[in-house]
Amino acid sequence: MPNWYYDKKDLRNTPSAKDGIDYDTERRYRKEGARFITQAGASMSLGHNTVATGVVYFHRFYMFHSFRTFPRFVTASCCLFLAGKVEETPKKCKDIIKTARGLLADEKFQSFGDDPKEEVMTLERILLQTIKFDLQVEHPYTFLVKYAKCLKGDSAKLQKMVQMAWNFVNDSLCSTVSIQWEPEIIAVALIYLASKLSKFTVVDWVGKKPEHLKWWDMFVQDVTLEMLEEICHQVLDLYQSSQAESAPSKSPPQLPPSKASPPMKRANISPITSKNSPNIAIKNPMLPLPPTEVEANPIPKHITTENPHYPYPPYPMHPVPPLLPQSHGPPPPYGTMPPAMPPQPPQTWQHYQHPNANKYYPPGLPPGRNTYYPPQ
Repeated sequence: MPNWYYDKKDLRNTPSAKDGIDYDTERRYRKEGARFITQAGASMSLGHNTVATGVVYFHRFYMFHSFRTFPRFVTASCCLFLAGKVEETPKKCKDIIKTARGLLADEKFQSFGDDPKEEVMTLERILLQTIKFDLQVEHPYTFLVKYAKCLKGDSAKLQKMVQMAWNFVNDSLCSTVSIQWEPEIIAVALIYLASKLSKFTVVDWVGKKPEHLKWWDMFVQDVTLEMLEEICHQVLDLYQSSQAESAPSKSPPQLPPSKASPPMKRANISPITSKNSPNIAIKNPMLPLPPTEVEANPIPKHITTENPHYPYPPYPMHPVPPLLPQSHGPPPPYGTMPPAMPPQPPQTWQHYQHPNANKYYPPGLPPGRNTYYPPQ
């Protein structure tokens, strides 16, 4: 299986960086794409696992491709479309495009080209090849709930701390922590951050042993405070409103080089510094999503008729009327069926001239299939 975790030097040497996009701009593009997936998933009533899977696909995709080559919002729509299939909460492509049309401004929606559905469907094949068909993704949500059940303390404070940690996991999708650390370590780090901010100190937990210096030693090993604080700082950086997000900035070309766009438009793609590049200003930067309650029931893993995420309702079976007994011939008063013809004696084989030979069939059975007619 491929290794989907990268170091800091890898994040600064991405294909976008090689194309001339600076590190801060790439971080903003990733944040905008991840928040678009989150908002689109919330608008379509998709679960947190589907949204998180789509965001992870998004971050992995741009470790192999540049933002100049593939517009971020088209890629985000494609990632959400594929994540819905993987997490068994499928949504139609036209519904995702309709949702994107309502969330994006006109100048940003131009990146979908003249045929948005063809853009997303074409990019899906590229996405599958890029992520090497490794579709299953684990998220910190499961580990967060598992670890929180082992902690002891005041139930009200514990619930508040877990809720805060859950919100941090949601917001961490806008950063690249999901492609830097395993979900177990992310869950531990965000519980650690929530405990610091909520002033809930974990002093006792279920399964505590003398060799466990910290509560997370029971779940993960070789995790230092420096690693946890690094994850916490990256998540806290998301809440700092930077001047780059509020000021007008240039975006990469919004005309995707795919088969869906006409050749003339595909040839019009130029670098960022060109006059053809649109100057898109972020009027209303996306804010972190409001806190969501911890879901007690996970997303169902099997599609059934009771699954509310399954978009195709079962169609009712129409009753078929029983067939009435039929008799031979029309019923009275149209008359009755004439009697059957009596058996006839066997007829001898008739003589007729073959069109390609002056030979006549002899009386009796016809010749076999492999019989050839001799020349005259």
